[in-house]
Amino acid sequence: MTVKQQTIKNPVSICGVGLHTGKQVSLTFVPAPENHGYKFQRVDLPDNPIIDADVDNVVDTSRGTTLEQNGARVHTTEHVLAALVGMEIDNCLIQIDAPEMPIMDGSSMPFVKVLQQAELVEQDAERIYFELTENLTFEDKIKNVEMLAVPQDEFRVTVMVDYNSDVLGTQHAHIYNVGEFNTEIAMCRTFVFLHELEALLANNLIKGGDLNNAIVLVDKEISKEQIAHLQKVFHREDVEIKGKGVLNNTVLHHFNEPARHKLLDIVGDLALVGTPLKMHVLAARPGHAGNVAFAKKIKELIKAKKKTAAPTFDLSKPPVLNVIDIQKLLPHRPPFLLIDKIMEVTPESVIGVKNVTMNEDFFRGHFPENPVMPGVLLVEAMAQTGGVLILKTVPDPENYLTFFMKIDGVKFRNQVIPGDTVVFDLKLITPIRRGICHMKGIAYVNNKPVMEAEMMAQIVKVKNNEPTLVHTS
Repeated sequence: MTVKQQTIKNPVSICGVGLHTGKQVSLTFVPAPENHGYKFQRVDLPDNPIIDADVDNVVDTSRGTTLEQNGARVHTTEHVLAALVGMEIDNCLIQIDAPEMPIMDGSSMPFVKVLQQAELVEQDAERIYFELTENLTFEDKIKNVEMLAVPQDEFRVTVMVDYNSDVLGTQHAHIYNVGEFNTEIAMCRTFVFLHELEALLANNLIKGGDLNNAIVLVDKEISKEQIAHLQKVFHREDVEIKGKGVLNNTVLHHFNEPARHKLLDIVGDLALVGTPLKMHVLAARPGHAGNVAFAKKIKELIKAKKKTAAPTFDLSKPPVLNVIDIQKLLPHRPPFLLIDKIMEVTPESVIGVKNVTMNEDFFRGHFPENPVMPGVLLVEAMAQTGGVLILKTVPDPENYLTFFMKIDGVKFRNQVIPGDTVVFDLKLITPIRRGICHMKGIAYVNNKPVMEAEMMAQIVKVKNNEPTLVHTS
């Protein structure tokens, strides 16, 4: 079933303070066009620079995920991005007038609520998912982080945290699909151990920190002097610690709220891949650095898949050239004409199709009991497809022959057998000059590569039945 992209109908705003800077910030979610993705805009800076929500723009993960582009930075992006993913919004511009997202209550819920007020709008473009087909792993032995993604037809996340602490031991959390995010994860707040809090305060960080925007975990007894210091820092006389546990005995939304918040962070950080995902992510002791490293591995895998992706076209539509048309371009004739139709041809590329049947002459002598199309004939079929590309550059192709000068990097990945439809996709590596064509080709069966090669050919004009080298532009 086709799923369409979504944006919001109306701009909506929310205000708060940055956790680390303590600065007031106004954030506005703005509708965006199809295929826009998520982008931040610093409206407080000259020229209002744009920062793409892209994992390649991550510059810091020490206390949140920080992005930088075009000379501008945005800090603590993960809770906002998680809310957009949870709302299944594909395209949105996030305008801010300060360097850091507002921390609000330390969760994604305030952003979810304001986005719900904006209303969702379905767009015309299809939502394109990246669907994992093989396991993907990541490990940071120093930080004891392990992450694994396995194929799944939904976006699922399972998290395990283990802090070796009496207060926060082993916890698990999961979502089985994105639709569970708003009800199960969005309200879960960030957390910090008291000893970490003290170090942050000593370094003049978390200037916007408050007991209302984080869960403070107390894993050791502290003195009255330390309590007095915390009362002063937070401007609250009611700060109290009753042994080990949660500062001020904060009521948790869930017994495993810390693990759920780590899941929230993963959702926000993996949004930086830039593509909706179908996979099951399993994470042990995750953090922003590991999330971002894993997001980079996913993005690299997507890039690699795109390089070998099968061409998309409708085989049922009329071809650009049928076999009769092809014979007007190429001198080959059956049984050595190995291309049945050309589905697409441009100045830079060509797509040809070969329907392999048991009636092929070569099957009588090539493994007749276990018929497999000879690899050299796959190369020849690809060469004939490429010949169409180069001959389409001259006005009188019937007066030319194509001779191949070089074939490199030939790889055979799978067998081609009777009943297969082979699709040859060739693209120019360099522009055609002086009648010489240099191209890269990949052959596919059922959207899987079966063979690839680089080819160089030159067209030759026939005069008085003798081939003569010519120079064409």
